[in-house]
Amino acid sequence: MSGLQALIFDVDGTLADTERDGHRVAFNQAFANAGLDWDWSIELYGKLLAVTGGKERMRFYLDTYRPDVQMNDELIADLHKAKNQYYAQLLERGGIPLRPGVKRLLAAARAANLRLAISTTTTPANVFALLTGNIDADWFEVIAAGDIVPKKKPASDIYDYVLAQMKLPAADCLAFEDSENGLISAMDAGITTLVTINDYTQNHNFDRAKLVLSDLGEPNRPCQIIQGDTQGSTYVDLPLLTRLIAA
Repeated sequence: MSGLQALIFDVDGTLADTERDGHRVAFNQAFANAGLDWDWSIELYGKLLAVTGGKERMRFYLDTYRPDVQMNDELIADLHKAKNQYYAQLLERGGIPLRPGVKRLLAAARAANLRLAISTTTTPANVFALLTGNIDADWFEVIAAGDIVPKKKPASDIYDYVLAQMKLPAADCLAFEDSENGLISAMDAGITTLVTINDYTQNHNFDRAKLVLSDLGEPNRPCQIIQGDTQGSTYVDLPLLTRLIAA
C-alpha cells in the first residue's frame, strides 16, 4: 500500500504556541529560583531558539552571552529539570491551547485510520504535560522526544527514528513543523513537510517546504497561505494532505 499513511507532528510552536509564553517563562523562573541574574527577554529568546534543545540552548547562552559564568553539564541538567517542572505547572494552571485546526485534523486523521506520531526535541514530560487536557496521548503511535536520538534537529535522526519505529517509508508520511531546523530535519529524512509559522519563525527560510501557512485553519476561520498551493482549500484537511503527497 502506498499513499498517505501517517502524520508526524513537531510539538513546540507546531501543536501549540509554547515557546514565548511557556518555555521562556519557565526558564526565567528556574533561573530566578536558582539565584541567577539571567533574564531571557522575548527578543533574546527568539535568537536562542536557533539552537534546538533546552540544555543545548543554555550552553549556547553561556558561551555567547555570559562567558564570565562557568557551569558544568550537571548544573545545566539540574536547571533544565527545574525548568521542566515549572513548565508543567504553568500548563496545569490553565494550559496552553492547541493551535487552530490541530485537534480537528488529528481527530479526522484518527477517523480515517491514519497513523499519528510526534517528533520533537522537547522532553517526553513536556509533551505529555501539553497533551493532558487537550488530547489523549494514546492517539499517537510513536512519541519520539528529548534525548532518544544522539543528534537533535536539524539532524534527521529524530525523524529517521520515527520512520523506523512505524516501519513506514518517508514517501508515505507528512510532517508538520514550524521552524527552519525542523523543516531541514524532516526533509533530510525524505518526508514531505507542511510548515505553520509563528512569531519566532516567520522569517525563517522555508523554501523546501511543500506548503507554508499561518496555521492549519478551521472551516469558519481560513488560514493565511504564505507559500505553496492549497488548490482552493482555505484550511488544512485530509483531502488537501492527500493531494500534497501525490503532487
